[in-house]
Amino acid sequence: MSYTLTALSAALPLASGWSVHSLWMRRRIETARRDPLTGLWTRDPFEGRARKTLARGCQLAVLVLDLNRFKEINDTLGHAAGDAVIRATGQRLGRWAEEHAGVAGRLGGDEFAAVIPGCGIDKLGADLHALTARLDRPVPFDGRSVEVHASIGAAYYRAGAGELSTLLRRADEQMYRAKQRGGGWRIAQRLTVPEMRTVNGRRAGRRGTGGEAA
Repeated sequence: MSYTLTALSAALPLASGWSVHSLWMRRRIETARRDPLTGLWTRDPFEGRARKTLARGCQLAVLVLDLNRFKEINDTLGHAAGDAVIRATGQRLGRWAEEHAGVAGRLGGDEFAAVIPGCGIDKLGADLHALTARLDRPVPFDGRSVEVHASIGAAYYRAGAGELSTLLRRADEQMYRAKQRGGGWRIAQRLTVPEMRTVNGRRAGRRGTGGEAA
C-alpha cells in the first residue's frame, strides 16, 4: 500500500507537468494561427472555420473588405500609423463579427474577411451599413485622428449555393465595385458567374495576380 501511494505521489508532479506543457503548446499553436497585429485569425485557420460554417447548410454572408487609400496613410504618416489603422480595423471587425455570431480573419495587408449568419438581404444590408459606420470612424494616432474608409463586398449564401472560394471571389468583386465608387458596401446578386476576369481563380488586378494593387 505504501509503495502504491509513493508511486502515485511521484507520478502526480509528472502528470501535472505534462498538463501544463500541453496547455502551453495549445496556446502556442493558437497564437501562431492568430494575426499578431489584430488578433484575428490568419487566412488558413479563417478559411477552415468558414468552410465548417458553410457545411452546416445555414444561410450566411461571406464578406471581403479593404481599406481605401491605405497606401497613402503609410506614405504620408508612416508605417506605424498604418499599423494603428490595421489594428483598429481588425479589432472593430472582430467585435462586430462576434456580435453577429460569426468569424473574422485578416487575409493579408489591409484585406479582411468575415462570415456571419444571414437573415435575408434586407437584414444583411442593414448590418453592412452599421459595419461601414463602425469601420469609418477615425483612428487616433500620435495626437491626431487618421481618417479611415472601408469598402465591403458581400456574397449571400444559401445551402448548396457555392463553395467558399466562389463566395470569396464574388464578395471580392463587389468590394472592388464599392471601392471604385468611393467606399461603402455592395452585395453580390449572383454567385455562379464571375463579373470580372480572373487569374488563377482570383480577380484580375488583385494583389498577387500581377496587376495593380487593389
